[in-house]
Amino acid sequence: MLNFIIMVDKELRERIIALVHQEVVPAIGCTEPMCVALCTARATEKLGCRPERIEALLSANILKNAMGVGIPGTGMIGLPIAIALGALIGKSAYQLEVLKDLTPGGLAEGKAYVAENRIVIKQKENICEKLYAEVICTAGDKQATAIIIGSHTHFLDDEVQNVVSSLVDVPALNLRLVYDFATTAPLDEIGFIMEARTLNMNAARESLKGNYGHNLGKTIDRPLSKGIFGESIYSHIISRTASACDARMGGAMIPVMSNSGSGNQGICATNPVCVYAKENENTEEELIRALMLSHLTAIYIKQSLGTLSALCGCVVASIGSSCGITYLMGGDYNRICYSVKNMIANLTGMICDGAKPACSLKITSGVSTALLSALLAMEGKCVSSSEGIVDDNVDKSIHNLTSIGADAMVKTDDMVLNIMTSKHIC
Repeated sequence: MLNFIIMVDKELRERIIALVHQEVVPAIGCTEPMCVALCTARATEKLGCRPERIEALLSANILKNAMGVGIPGTGMIGLPIAIALGALIGKSAYQLEVLKDLTPGGLAEGKAYVAENRIVIKQKENICEKLYAEVICTAGDKQATAIIIGSHTHFLDDEVQNVVSSLVDVPALNLRLVYDFATTAPLDEIGFIMEARTLNMNAARESLKGNYGHNLGKTIDRPLSKGIFGESIYSHIISRTASACDARMGGAMIPVMSNSGSGNQGICATNPVCVYAKENENTEEELIRALMLSHLTAIYIKQSLGTLSALCGCVVASIGSSCGITYLMGGDYNRICYSVKNMIANLTGMICDGAKPACSLKITSGVSTALLSALLAMEGKCVSSSEGIVDDNVDKSIHNLTSIGADAMVKTDDMVLNIMTSKHIC
């Protein structure tokens, strides 16, 4: 395998940077209910007054990811309160931070609105899009509709029936290009990625001040856990990553930096890399490049997997963080390819059964595998092409993974949704 580094030309760098700016953005709360709240806010703004009735028609994957997750600042779970607040206090200009102006008074008003049974939530029939939200707001004889499709903040234009988006001219990525860009781009062009560290590590710290989700991050910091894991880089990584996820899934009003439409993916691509860099005493430049490598690897994999799928997003983000950690360990492109293949050999098939507090457990599994894969890679150990879905070509290995997640697991996705809807009322 060739191991030379190629400088990426300026025009291509600008396109990649625009892509990262598009896919790595701040978000408060789980992005699926926030997407529906955002859609509701836009429909309400178009209506021009307080809706008397709201109907939300949603894709199955949106429903799946919004049923069991905490809505920030409310102490409540699920879509009804997110929709109510989207209509009453939401601002579409805030994008995935649509509910950041929430106050106690606004929450009381939102709870009353839900109790009045003004909201109807249904699955949208006969659509192919996995990410689809249509909200219809009515007041008297007035009606307004907003539709989000394809990505969490991209609205459909009612007049021309085309997606109105700020999508960049998306470059065709591969792992070699991802690596070359992350390791050679001028620091002043990619230093913005450190905002992910600021937000996501702060989320981990803030989580320790409360009791969110299953308190996995705090549990790992307790004496019994220290007797098992010790005071190690490993325990610190999984604690800081799980803590941020606990807070986000538990409904804390804490912004995180998302990746490809997922806050958990953003956390998983960020916190393991940051903790390792701090404890390994890597330089700031090394951390910047490792974070860019981690986030851009996740973006690359999601290009063929899709925004929402039956494959748990922590698989994708953990592959990114494994690449970043391998780089911080001194690994070159060959070693990073090894870590990717080792990851694919382990985590393939982890299902997404909706956003929920237990996501911190899945993230911990992903991060644990990321560290093991990086360590094996640095020892020159790599799962071979004679094993499972791993191919000699690392990009083919990635596409084998995403083909399973996007295509082969479609029936799994349907089954998961059926199981979940038999337990929950939206």
